[in-house]
Amino acid sequence: MSANTEVIDSQQLPWITTPERKGIFSMFRLWPRPAPTKDNHAAELALLQSGGIAAHTPQTAGATAPNSDDVMAELLDVDIDGSGNYIHTLAIRKGSNATASPATDAAPKKQRHSLVMTHGYFTGLGFFFRNYQELARVEGWDVYSIDWLGMGRSARPAYTSTMTSDKARVAGAEAFFVESLEEWRKRLGIDKMTLCGHSFGGYMSTMYALKYPEHVEKLVLLSPIGFPEPPPDYEEKLRRGYGPARNRKPATVKDSTPEYESTDAKPEEPAEPSRARLLMFRAAIGLWERNYTPQGVVRSAGPFGRRLINWYVSRFTWLTDAQRNSLSEYAHQISTLPGSSEYALGDILRPGAFARLPLINRIDKIAVPTVFMYGENDWVDHASGEQAIRRIGERVSTRLHRIPAAGHNLHLENPVDFNKFLIDEMLAISNK
Repeated sequence: MSANTEVIDSQQLPWITTPERKGIFSMFRLWPRPAPTKDNHAAELALLQSGGIAAHTPQTAGATAPNSDDVMAELLDVDIDGSGNYIHTLAIRKGSNATASPATDAAPKKQRHSLVMTHGYFTGLGFFFRNYQELARVEGWDVYSIDWLGMGRSARPAYTSTMTSDKARVAGAEAFFVESLEEWRKRLGIDKMTLCGHSFGGYMSTMYALKYPEHVEKLVLLSPIGFPEPPPDYEEKLRRGYGPARNRKPATVKDSTPEYESTDAKPEEPAEPSRARLLMFRAAIGLWERNYTPQGVVRSAGPFGRRLINWYVSRFTWLTDAQRNSLSEYAHQISTLPGSSEYALGDILRPGAFARLPLINRIDKIAVPTVFMYGENDWVDHASGEQAIRRIGERVSTRLHRIPAAGHNLHLENPVDFNKFLIDEMLAISNK
């Protein structure tokens, strides 16, 4: 494997115990912290049920979910190292394969195809609840969805990074996720998979495909973060306390096609920020660099944390009231679990959500068919996907889809079109 992928060996995974992070939110420590296991489990079951998936646990393995076209959905905690670390998994099988439990059947699955879905930051496998039912109906496919190690309902090992250089910080964080996913794959005996990752999950799925291309049949990236380089004035804007100038096309790249070239219009320079704004901006950067996280705010804020989650989910106006309630409960439950790999975000991204080591400069070695999907109104710039396609398209099959009437959470906002595009990609493999 090329060193350009910046992935280090699994022996260097940062399983190091670290004390609980202290600081600005320590004043709230007397608030009771919710989220016992049974509540997490109940919230997850309710959310999946709202999407038409009746999930079982290994204790009821072999049962078939009612009214589900002989589909069995099973929730598993897949041990990855024999030391108490596991990856929480939803496994869905259809047809004659539905009665075989992934918990006990770990033979390589060469006769069937496997779709493995990985969630984004501040979410979990439940956020695909509007997609599973349709995806599970595809003949010849098993559908798996995981909670990244240290996120969702997976094990929560202490995460820390003692490395100082950007290269070392990024490599350590990437190894944490990539190597744990590889151990999960081996435990379930999946030979090849279509790896589908959203946002942060797209970043880590890309890194997995770079290191283990022999186990990836196709890479599907849903609004992946971490591809573009920061704009030329990035450091100056951070120093001065405001974002990039307005009226500049976010898709500008050096080797762009005419469709994505910048205009001749000069960008509008924003007014010099006030001292108060500058202080707040610098404080926010300091918190980012010290790995304060949204989950940490929710955990520390007690009942106010639930209000923050409710406000966040209330923006998903395309959901029914019942779905919003289920999603809010689920999101709150997984956010109040002990902090773990959520702290890796600051190791991977710089303030402003630009990667410390942009993927666009590392994608050249990709060796698997790659599909990009973005929402029509996505805040993640789809031009970085276009640029990646130009770099790898002569060596591997590539495609880019824009999902109409959708933003960054394209799978939640427009599941009908999203499911159709993803199923088309699955059938393209089935029909080879």
